[in-house]
Amino acid sequence: MRPIGTAALLTAALASPMAGALTPPAAQAARTAQEMATAALTRELVAQHGEAQRGRIERGLKQARAFWRAEDGDSKAFAAFVKAQFAGDQKALDALFGRLEFTLESYFGHAHEIGRDYRWHTDLDLGPVLPVDEILSGYDPGAHFIDDAFANKLAFVVLLNFPLSNLEDRLKAGDTWTRRQWAEARLTDLFSRRVPAEVNQAAAEASGQAERYIASYNIWMHHLVDAKGQRLFEPKKRLLSHWNLRDELKSRYAQGSAGLAHQRSIQKVMERIVTQTIPADVIDNPLVDWNPFTNEVKAATVSDSDRRAPAGFKPTAAPEPDTRYKVLLDCFLAMKKADPYSPTAPTHIARSYEEGRQLPEARVKQMLEAVCSSPLLKQVAQVMERRLGRKLEPFDIWYNGFRPGASLDEAKLDALLKAKYPTAAAYKADMPNLLKGLGFSPERSAWLASRIEVDPARGSGHAMGAQRRADNAHLRTRVGADGMDYKGFNIAVHEMGHNVEQTFSLVNVDHWLLNGVPNTAFTEALAFVFQAQDLKLLGQPAPDAKALAEKTLNDFWGTYEIAGVGLVDTAVWHWMYDHPAATPSQLKEAVLSISKDVWNRYYAPVLGQKDCVLLGIYSHMISSFLYLPDYPIGHMIAFQIEHEIEKTGRLGETFERMATQGRLTPDLWMQKATGRPVGPEALLEATEKALRQIH
Repeated sequence: MRPIGTAALLTAALASPMAGALTPPAAQAARTAQEMATAALTRELVAQHGEAQRGRIERGLKQARAFWRAEDGDSKAFAAFVKAQFAGDQKALDALFGRLEFTLESYFGHAHEIGRDYRWHTDLDLGPVLPVDEILSGYDPGAHFIDDAFANKLAFVVLLNFPLSNLEDRLKAGDTWTRRQWAEARLTDLFSRRVPAEVNQAAAEASGQAERYIASYNIWMHHLVDAKGQRLFEPKKRLLSHWNLRDELKSRYAQGSAGLAHQRSIQKVMERIVTQTIPADVIDNPLVDWNPFTNEVKAATVSDSDRRAPAGFKPTAAPEPDTRYKVLLDCFLAMKKADPYSPTAPTHIARSYEEGRQLPEARVKQMLEAVCSSPLLKQVAQVMERRLGRKLEPFDIWYNGFRPGASLDEAKLDALLKAKYPTAAAYKADMPNLLKGLGFSPERSAWLASRIEVDPARGSGHAMGAQRRADNAHLRTRVGADGMDYKGFNIAVHEMGHNVEQTFSLVNVDHWLLNGVPNTAFTEALAFVFQAQDLKLLGQPAPDAKALAEKTLNDFWGTYEIAGVGLVDTAVWHWMYDHPAATPSQLKEAVLSISKDVWNRYYAPVLGQKDCVLLGIYSHMISSFLYLPDYPIGHMIAFQIEHEIEKTGRLGETFERMATQGRLTPDLWMQKATGRPVGPEALLEATEKALRQIH
């Protein structure tokens, strides 16, 4: 959260609903009376606690007064509260800080565990979802915390005794702060907004609805047919959009020209999803055959599951009724409800960038555009065209030919992994060996494995960290009925990276209030470090100098791909704010227009075709509330981190050192980790060097 500076707090106090309801003379009289009461209270507290405490007293009174409402009590109640709760010396302040840190860890930790259990059956592949599970998964046990903390005055205790700060303060002076000062800043972050419980609950319900929608958006690939009725894909291949569709497309590069038809078919499926011309009857339905090019649907002529069509079943090509954009719009409207309670970050966009990422939106946009407009892109594209023996097509934004092991036969990897990991429990049992293979000591590997549980995911997989040091992180990965395939393993290694970071940054950080990393891009970056090692864990040989150069090109191209998606995601949220009464259909047209615009500006000059909508396919846009810009930032951060690890030659020790810094600002964290601030410069410099090596 982006904290509120004292100047803004005073402004907010003077512009409170009560003051605004008064006539100008009455409002001025009320302000004068409040100022006199505050001055008298200040004199009394200074007389009691000493002149040395004057600065803390004045600041604390302003901060607490700014959030105090009529229902919290009259001026006498406020004065009584302040006299009772102000910690007048360092010893008292230290005792208060320790008590708050202990109790907040307990509250947030246990609320997180309850929420995890309420979502257990919607998140995990444990059988059919019951109607009640949808209700349970939409409940947030922590939704009332802020409301309750202000009602019982806990929030005011914090605001009275500890300083609020904003992003500008932290960027300016954060490098001189002690660890305790940083922890105090994170403590006051919790109470920098007074958002009602019903607003938080609305966000939780919208999130649950979106996640359920995305988690069930599967395409049965054996039921895609061409104009001759031929089937390109293997039986029982059920792929989740967008993750599995994208990864299947990537896997087909290993087949060369033989994989082109598969890739073009997947591209068309993606386009149908984005444009909402996909027939509703083909979504997660093995009873229908579908030609995505003509959009023709028929009852399936082969059985691909245990499901049977009801009597008289006649599928139609009627499109999905803009459900994708209805879900996105509902998420926007739910998040927008918090705007009136966020005076210094009055939109979800501002909160996402300034409070979440702790990076100004303009700076992030500049970083993404620096990658998307780099002249190096056309040079990389020329290398790709030579290797592919054809002109590039839009789906080549997912080209993985530079990736180490890209030419490996994925079917063989699938067979190997299905035998090795028939269940999630088998992956859990092998985790100590995997961690040792990544460079952690045997002792550290065993300890980390003991702190991470492995669950079978209903969706593509995710990492759920703990919020209490006595609890464990959870790795959710998709394991098919016949075992874990290579896509599942690749995702599992990525999520394991999340879990290791989550464990180090919770358990080994000196202050619980500092647990975590600066923003989600950092946890993505640290997970990418693990994911890049997946083939090494399967016994593939270490890369030589040329392979390392190709890996750099892979990182650069991957950053380019997702940077445009981040630009689209941000532009879509701006459009929704500009058109808050939009219909799902209008939002759809806006997303298509924005996707085409970003594509035409940054991708058509490299990939050829104009007006492509593929940048709108990412499921995160629908369910993750402006999360997508974190991925390209994460790629940049990952590149910087990987180079630091390469310099030290000690992945385990270096990873742990970085992950235990806690939630500092991004540049300060990165300076301490690698000696440079966050940015694309290191990636661009390395790409230019790699191109010389490849040529």
